[in-house]
Amino acid sequence: MAPATTRQRGSIGWLPSGSARVKVYAGIDQLTGEKMWLRETVLARATRRETEREAEKVRTRLLNQVDERRNPRTGTTVNELIDRYLEVVDIDRKTRAGYVGKIEKHIRPELGKRQVGAVKAETIERLYAQLRRCRDHCNGRVFVQHRTDHEHACDEHTSRRKCAKVAQGDLEVECRWCARACRTHTCRPLAPGSIRVVHAILSGAFGRAVRWGWIAVSPVKQIEPPATPRPNPDPPTPAEAALLLNEAWDADPDWGTLVWLMMTTGSRRGEVCGLRWSRLDLDHAGVAIFKRSTGQIGGRMWEKDTKTHQDRRVTLDLEIIEVLKEHRARCEQRATELGVSIAPDAYVFSPSPDGSTPTKPDSVTQRYLRLAARLGVATRLHSLRHYSATELIAAGVDVRTVAGRLGHSGGGSTTLRIYTAFVNEADQRAATALADRRVRPPNRRTPTERAAASPED
Repeated sequence: MAPATTRQRGSIGWLPSGSARVKVYAGIDQLTGEKMWLRETVLARATRRETEREAEKVRTRLLNQVDERRNPRTGTTVNELIDRYLEVVDIDRKTRAGYVGKIEKHIRPELGKRQVGAVKAETIERLYAQLRRCRDHCNGRVFVQHRTDHEHACDEHTSRRKCAKVAQGDLEVECRWCARACRTHTCRPLAPGSIRVVHAILSGAFGRAVRWGWIAVSPVKQIEPPATPRPNPDPPTPAEAALLLNEAWDADPDWGTLVWLMMTTGSRRGEVCGLRWSRLDLDHAGVAIFKRSTGQIGGRMWEKDTKTHQDRRVTLDLEIIEVLKEHRARCEQRATELGVSIAPDAYVFSPSPDGSTPTKPDSVTQRYLRLAARLGVATRLHSLRHYSATELIAAGVDVRTVAGRLGHSGGGSTTLRIYTAFVNEADQRAATALADRRVRPPNRRTPTERAAASPED
């Protein structure tokens, strides 16, 4: 009886150019149920025999990939992977909106049509390098960057307002329409923090692909993550903070109260907008309890947990307690004049007379930026947290207490690393303390002794 022959796995075909095409069966696609094949073309060598030997090596390598399950188990694209990832990932609504924005602008256009198994570490590193050059993926192209995708006239703003500076009170500011004008594209790198978000999205998506058995190894794990942006907090100076607070109070006591509370507690804008009267104890303990926050995307608002998902009690000083009591009296007076009442659970800062709706966080940011622009102060709303942390540290308050007021974990490491700016006053105290303990050469007088000495000496 003749011995049984073993069927050869994989095939080698020949092209008219003399090159060889290797094809190996790789199983069934987990998503589509169709057969999968690994294919690779071997360029023609000097002789057909040499090409055939090289093709045999490639066939053996591809078969080893299949046997060791190192080949992709699906031919799906990155677009499909991202869609599946967004379905299962558990993140905050606003974080999801930020993810989607970066996916649509940076990931889908560059990687979306590639097969998941075809994305290599080099592919992702080249994407990061491109983002460090230009956030708009221009690739050196020269084009007009329009301010909107809708039909418009590129010079529309010049007919509505001159492009020169516009007077606002005693100050002159740039025309707000100039910033929206269509102009020739100028490359601007994507911020390092945003590149890290792109990296986090890709890491999460390809990590899920490994977990689901689509690929054997995540290409993101093979590259070095983008560097962490160096913290550079820039709080307003005490003089600038006083100027901002006075101007806000003169414009509207309610608005001034909000700015004062943020400056005092170092709370986030969503936490202040979501603060309710039932979480303010102004008569006994004198504390504000931040339990919930207000989120906003466009015109939609919702109530959510605080950023750390923990309640936070912040002690209030006597002056801010008095300011909040005056604010409560104004709210009650307006409600009475309009024939409504303020519920115990009403919002502290609300555009509604009965306090039933919270103030929009985006509106708070925009109003604060306009205030700072009028005063010529280069700052942003979040810098009030920096201001609160910096002033408390400069006053000698221990870091753990400051971290607790701001809602940080980790024993205050985040507070020191990010939110505390360099304080000249504290640094001067440190220099003086070192000078008092430092050894000095014999017979050398201190600056105080030299200043006290007479000129004849």
